[in-house]
Amino acid sequence: MEDSMSIFVVILIGFVVITLFKGVRSVPQGFEYTVERFGRYTHTLPPGLGFIIPWVDAIGRKMNMMEQVLDVPSQDVITRDNAVVKVDGVVFYQVLDAAKAAYEVAQLEIAILNLTMTNIRTVLGSMDLDESLSKRDEINAKLLTVVDEATHPWGLKVNRIEIKDIQPPRDLVDSMARQMKAEREKRANILDAEGHRAAEILRAEGEKQAAILEAEGRREAAYRDAEARERLAEAEAKATTMVSQAIAMGDVQAVNYFVAQKYVEAMKEFARSPNQKTLLLPMESTGILGALAGIAELAQANRGEAAPKAPTPPPRPAGAANFRVE
Repeated sequence: MEDSMSIFVVILIGFVVITLFKGVRSVPQGFEYTVERFGRYTHTLPPGLGFIIPWVDAIGRKMNMMEQVLDVPSQDVITRDNAVVKVDGVVFYQVLDAAKAAYEVAQLEIAILNLTMTNIRTVLGSMDLDESLSKRDEINAKLLTVVDEATHPWGLKVNRIEIKDIQPPRDLVDSMARQMKAEREKRANILDAEGHRAAEILRAEGEKQAAILEAEGRREAAYRDAEARERLAEAEAKATTMVSQAIAMGDVQAVNYFVAQKYVEAMKEFARSPNQKTLLLPMESTGILGALAGIAELAQANRGEAAPKAPTPPPRPAGAANFRVE
């Protein structure tokens, strides 16, 4: 009898211990446990020490509430211009509602993965190859918007979706490399042609400016020459007028003065010639002596003095020039 009582006590103590153990739950940080009562969800245990009703309540799902990373495997995607590329990516998500993540969808990670892969094909299928290679930020933004909206009823928050790599076929890569090389050569040729064009324009502008300045210089020189000739002509006209007035008054010596001046200037120019070492004068040139005598008489007449007669020239041999002062 006593043995039976001892066994019963031991069993009772064991039952109490097990009951207490089943009624106390310790939830680690970053996790939340769902509580089910006879298989039905009742509430969620937050991190820390939690209590449930033993033998009635049970722990349903242990949900990780930290941000998690899900790799998207590589898949073939056909772009809008019928180019086949291999695309892979990565998804960053976080569970915000443990109950929805546990009971609204089965196999949460597989559902997120399939949803992401499907939307990658949809987004890249609406873009050309060049756009898909150059607009990754736009692709990531579109994927994030669509996937986050679709997973919201599951109690999730998709924080980021990144396309890791887009691999076109090898032959297409070679064609793109040749196209890029051709485009660069084209730009280089265009820049070279534009440089030559700019140089020719600048050279033409310089020649034009030089021609304009040269023409302006010739115009200014011609204007100066014309002005000098005009003043010289005015002086000549004034001198001619004075001589004409003297002739009209009966003063012949004025004519001799005018002729002698021109003669002297002409002789001066002959004497300045660098190639002229010997000067041969015609016999008629001795008539300048008469003009010079007339100049002297004219000067004396202006001073109110009588002009002396010119001395009689010495006798000349036959054939000599006839010098006579009038």
